[in-house]
Amino acid sequence: MNTKNRSRQEYTARINRVTDYIEQHINDELSLDKLSEVACFSPFHFHRIFTAITNEPVNAFIQRVRIEKAARLLVNEDVAISEVAYNCGFGSVAHFSRTFRKYFGVTAKEYRDTEKAVFAKNGLYFSKNGQLRSKINQHYPDFRDQLCSDEINQFNHSNLIFMETKIEIKEMPALNVIYCRHTGQFNKIGEAYEKLMKWAGPRGLLNFPATKTITVYHDDPSITAIEQVRQSACITVEKDVKTEGEIGKMKIEGGRYAVGRFEIDVTGFEKAWNTMCLWLTESGQQPREGNPYELYYNSSEDDAKGKFVLDICIPVKPL
Repeated sequence: MNTKNRSRQEYTARINRVTDYIEQHINDELSLDKLSEVACFSPFHFHRIFTAITNEPVNAFIQRVRIEKAARLLVNEDVAISEVAYNCGFGSVAHFSRTFRKYFGVTAKEYRDTEKAVFAKNGLYFSKNGQLRSKINQHYPDFRDQLCSDEINQFNHSNLIFMETKIEIKEMPALNVIYCRHTGQFNKIGEAYEKLMKWAGPRGLLNFPATKTITVYHDDPSITAIEQVRQSACITVEKDVKTEGEIGKMKIEGGRYAVGRFEIDVTGFEKAWNTMCLWLTESGQQPREGNPYELYYNSSEDDAKGKFVLDICIPVKPL
């Protein structure tokens, strides 16, 4: 590996540590000095390097992640708006209210009163009754202005959007994983897996079927613009592993999850996630803090029909 690529990987790894730290300490004071310390860069260079790697200034990233967490809490938790503001690191409700309206074009109360996103179609996210939800900084007109009457009628035919499967509540174990981070379109995460496998193979870390392959989702695509949605391509490890470059390590928290088993090809992921989200609305459960993930039992390359066998796992708690 040449010096340029090695440097790029090391810089990416350090910035990944910072974004993970921000996510885990979002309601704390996140000073430039502290974040540059996490990254092992000087404060003078840190914010320039962060912007170069993420295409987003560090303060803009922090504010966006805070407001996205607030949006999730408004939809999933029955708590006061003031509590949401303070839990997401805002010093005052007034500051939170101005910032929320800036990003979503509506007040926090109006956002909460809108039905939550339940299913996706062609990259747009809709409530159970077909109401289009706006993503952050992306405000859409009513979806009926965008779709023809036949398409509108299709929303009443659940077999076009959802699938039959068994979904149950399980206590899932904590998992230690190594990862390669991907940001952007879902169908591009294969590049991160290719890097991960290329690194892990020579180190004896690919011991299938004991080794599990997992995609962890750090952002809600019904809230976050797709080009900023972070995903981690992961494999499980049994012992502590010294990572380097773009390869990092983290722990997937154990606990109570809604788990659905699916057998799908590459075109079926949207429908599978729609199925999970619809089930949640009728289950007496609600999402809790934590990252949902996909746990794979095979590679589509190993299946004659190109099918993935996987569990979709969403952290939940009772309503």
